[in-house]
Amino acid sequence: MARPGLAMKLHFSITAAEELRERRGGRYVLYSVCLEGFLLGKARYSQLRRWDAQLRHLFGSAVPAFPPKFYLAMTKSMADERRSQLEQYLQNVTLDSNITNSDVFIGFFRKLQQDTFEIQTQRAFLDVYLADGSNLRLDIQTSDTAQRILEVTFCKMGLSRELIKYFSLFFFQDRDDGALSVVKKVAEFELPYVSLQSMKELHCKLGIRKWYMDPSLDTQLMDCRASLNLLYIQAIQEVKRNWVKPTEGQMQELEFLQKNANKAKFLELIREMQFYGYVRLDPCICDYPEEGCSADIYVGNNEINCCIKLPTNQTKEVSFKINRLRSWQVTFLGATQDGEEDTLELRFEYNDSGTWQWIILYTKQAFLLSSCLKKMISEQMMKAAKGGQEMEIKMPESTKNRKKSSIQEKQVVHSGFISRKTFLVRPNEDNCVFEKIGEEDL
Repeated sequence: MARPGLAMKLHFSITAAEELRERRGGRYVLYSVCLEGFLLGKARYSQLRRWDAQLRHLFGSAVPAFPPKFYLAMTKSMADERRSQLEQYLQNVTLDSNITNSDVFIGFFRKLQQDTFEIQTQRAFLDVYLADGSNLRLDIQTSDTAQRILEVTFCKMGLSRELIKYFSLFFFQDRDDGALSVVKKVAEFELPYVSLQSMKELHCKLGIRKWYMDPSLDTQLMDCRASLNLLYIQAIQEVKRNWVKPTEGQMQELEFLQKNANKAKFLELIREMQFYGYVRLDPCICDYPEEGCSADIYVGNNEINCCIKLPTNQTKEVSFKINRLRSWQVTFLGATQDGEEDTLELRFEYNDSGTWQWIILYTKQAFLLSSCLKKMISEQMMKAAKGGQEMEIKMPESTKNRKKSSIQEKQVVHSGFISRKTFLVRPNEDNCVFEKIGEEDL
């Protein structure tokens, strides 16, 4: 079931290329395909080439160019170019929703996930959590996609399939301090059961939440009792977790309406409150108005709102409006000093009083923030289309920089272009070489 909106590339990357030996002595390269920074599966060039042929048979010229086959031994530069081209291909092929909703596309990634993590198709139980901590236990197949899981969840809750476009599945963590940390939105073709197994060390849960950034879209869900209830329990939890900022008077009104179980009036009132319908990120570091400032980030309703703590211990609230944002990129900075987790940044180009400048947020939820930005732009495009207006979104011009660097230098992953470190790993050789792969536009 296709969802309407602006077509944008998914956050695909190939983060490693592992050279292996076949039983007969030949060599081949196994590519680590990641989605939003998490390993989705590992594939050989020959597998991707056969998949491309299947897509091309169905969709013809709509399929982007596939990296050519080499008939001679590949040099290091040729291997680097192929990896970069494969990454571009995976990103570009997701621009066409007819392709991403096809059985050939979904079936390929289903098999890739299952083969990589060695999980066969079988019956299983999967818990899907609601915002209040309750859960639905679903009887599923391990090979069920997120879209299928969402449909089963809707059926069990008595929700209309027409409303499925307003919701999505997310992986999240309940932190020890009681805070909720959203890890990532689950892609429609992703296998939630397999992903949970591959992310065991993160102790993630699978949850259903509304997926739109414009709070006024609540009105589209108010006539359905089940969807109204989903909005209501999510709104209550967002108040409890301090995601929403009601005044003292507003808080008293909310408590009165909650006590009387007046859900519709509760939602009507809370839509007037600061940060309702926003996604709150974990506390992070930013470079605005100066480097090293801590910030609480709220994204929604066509803005990135930053509550910034200055070095003087004063607090400054800054709103970055989406219509003054020209481009953004996600950057992989490498592992932390203790080596426990990777660090990310999201930087966006913003027009501040007529001057363009880059604002940097250092957050492990950079991919989630990027997805929220895409969603806001998509909603603006849809609203403009309904109103008969024209809206142009400009992405950055292509640039190339093939300077080599050491492992300590940063790697960039970007919504408009990508440049990053990718490592060629030869685990069976004594001298493993880790070199930066050249930067490349998406």
